[in-house]
Amino acid sequence: MPPRSDEPRRDPTGSRRGSARDAAGSESRTGEQGIGGISGARAYTPRGRTVREERGTPARGANAEQRRTPRGSTRSGDPFRPALQVLDGGRAAARSGRRDAPAAGRGGVVRTVAGRGLAGDEPPLRRRTTPRAPGRADRPAARRPSRKPPRPPKLADPRLRLRLGTVLTLALFVVIGVRLIFLQTVDAPAYAGGGVADRTRTVELPAPRGAIYDRTGEPLAHSVEARYVFADPTLIKDPAATAKALSPLLGIPASKLAELMKPRKLENGNASRFEYLARGVEIPRAKQVLALDLPGIGVHRDERREVPGGDLAANLIGFTSEDMDGLEGLEARYDDLLSGQDGRRVYEAGLGDLAAPIPGGYSKTTPAKPGSSIALTIDRDLQFRCQQILSAGMAGQRGATAAAVIIDVPTGEVLAQASHPTYDAAKPTPSDPVAREDAATSFVVDPGSVHKAITYGAALQEGVITPDTTLPIANSIKMGDTWFSDTHPANGRKMSLPGMLAFSSNVGAITVADKLGKERLIDYQKRFGLGQPTREGLPGEASGRLLPADEWSGSSYGSVPIGHSVDATPLQMAAAYAAIANDGTYVQPHLVKETIGPDGKHTPATAPVTRPVLSPQNAAALRTILEAVTTVEGATGTLAAVPGYRVAGKTGTGWRLVDGKKQPGEVSSFIGMAPAEKPRYVIAVFVYAPGGGGAAIANPAFRDMMQFTLRHYRVPPSPSGSAPKFVVYPR
Repeated sequence: MPPRSDEPRRDPTGSRRGSARDAAGSESRTGEQGIGGISGARAYTPRGRTVREERGTPARGANAEQRRTPRGSTRSGDPFRPALQVLDGGRAAARSGRRDAPAAGRGGVVRTVAGRGLAGDEPPLRRRTTPRAPGRADRPAARRPSRKPPRPPKLADPRLRLRLGTVLTLALFVVIGVRLIFLQTVDAPAYAGGGVADRTRTVELPAPRGAIYDRTGEPLAHSVEARYVFADPTLIKDPAATAKALSPLLGIPASKLAELMKPRKLENGNASRFEYLARGVEIPRAKQVLALDLPGIGVHRDERREVPGGDLAANLIGFTSEDMDGLEGLEARYDDLLSGQDGRRVYEAGLGDLAAPIPGGYSKTTPAKPGSSIALTIDRDLQFRCQQILSAGMAGQRGATAAAVIIDVPTGEVLAQASHPTYDAAKPTPSDPVAREDAATSFVVDPGSVHKAITYGAALQEGVITPDTTLPIANSIKMGDTWFSDTHPANGRKMSLPGMLAFSSNVGAITVADKLGKERLIDYQKRFGLGQPTREGLPGEASGRLLPADEWSGSSYGSVPIGHSVDATPLQMAAAYAAIANDGTYVQPHLVKETIGPDGKHTPATAPVTRPVLSPQNAAALRTILEAVTTVEGATGTLAAVPGYRVAGKTGTGWRLVDGKKQPGEVSSFIGMAPAEKPRYVIAVFVYAPGGGGAAIANPAFRDMMQFTLRHYRVPPSPSGSAPKFVVYPR
């Protein structure tokens, strides 16, 4: 196909289609109506008239009159029709021409328009007149195909779009639902707790601490309701003024209170919202603090440890901290039992002036679990009298230490355990640490002659001696490189066993122990409870020390039998004498009688350890021999005798040891039992007096304590005339 030419298209007659500028062509068609093309459209103004008509310019040439009369009676008089035909692409004119063509007998339409040149203008532009290249001879004349009316656009199926939209909407809701489920189940704790820490408040609910009672149920230490005063540093606007207002009520310097009110950061980086200002504040005083209505200052329930007796059994009971933690004595030893478990309340609160629990907000309360109480074997009245007697005897001594123990023989219960010096357990802070020690369990001494009862008891049990044995006693004896002498010389005369104990013969005890042997002596020392703690119940109890057999020197054969080179506590020695009083059976001394749960249930304490040491016959024989100490004229223990009662016991003089070193002065002691025929109680009194004179304190103190004890428990006096008669130097 030849390329399309830029020449104007021509109709079958050879003339250019749509030309309106050819005058000759116009004249040859004077009878034909033109179809108006783009040239005709340009000749019209919006008002429907030609430019020449608008300007009033006459047509150029003789045929200046425009030939645009309507074709036949079907032409419309609308002046805008040519322009609309042009906008319609000439289709309307073509359709009209096709309708008129059979009548005219023409196969084409020629539209001629007169020249549009104006007078005086430059000549009009001429169109290119070069004819198109002739087509093929056998090709029919080109005919413009008729145009079909445009088909309306095919609309999309709405059902598909609805389905797609529904699927997308459902998918979106599914995604949102799954996310909500994750937020409510998996991620809920993290989101919920993210901001809780910033708006929660925590209030401790102290668990009431258990009480400590004596054997009759009287309180020795118990907790009473009180209040604590606290500060929220973030709410205090003027710490100095607030501290100044609180200082007189709390009894704390304002500078210290102001320091406590300063803002500070916690370990997690948050500001501290709680600081203790005072603990154990009495309720009336706490009400006065609340009446001040100070911003950031609050009061809450607390407890205060109260010791009704002050220094009564203070060395046994010990004391607690402001947080109710046991620090010393039984308070520390049984802290887990007494303290219980604190509760806690955690709740959401507002800020600033709305710092109150948020209704419906987070709130969790863990109730406090009260602690259990313990009932001791201590008799409050006996303890008081024992301390009173001991303090009176030590009144004139400086730097002195004393201890007294009263044991119930059949049960091993400690009825009283006193120490000097002592302190007020209700106000322990200003006291001397030495005064807070329990001397009965921490006072390690060389027991001295009170140890001789163990030596004689072992010899009796082993058959080395009998109650009727007599021995010639020299004034002194040499063991190794050391001489041991008697304070009451026998000058070589024979002495009975009661006489040896009555005058505390060192030579007699060494002679008996030499027959017994060191191995058996050490064995009986252990049986009587020496060299190991009694586990009475107090913390920090000393165990004492026994000299091992392989460490004995020559002088040890003389020192050990008479109570030297032996370390023991007053409680250990009292327990050994209680075994003699209990028909030879050792019963572990103990302080706790029972525990009392928060529900009031009483649970007896663990049964004490018991073991046989002597036979009842030998124990009775030894008790009788020991009576000579308080009955023989001139004996060492006559000042310990109790009128109306038979008393068996032994005096002793030893040394005090601190870190294994001997201290200046002496330790005087007396341990005895009454009634001797059927002992009920054993009392041991130890007095360390650096300036001497301990014996003048120990013996009378024992007498007064034993007398009060027997009367307190209404023990009938010994039958008159039942006391044995002793011969010191038999013939």
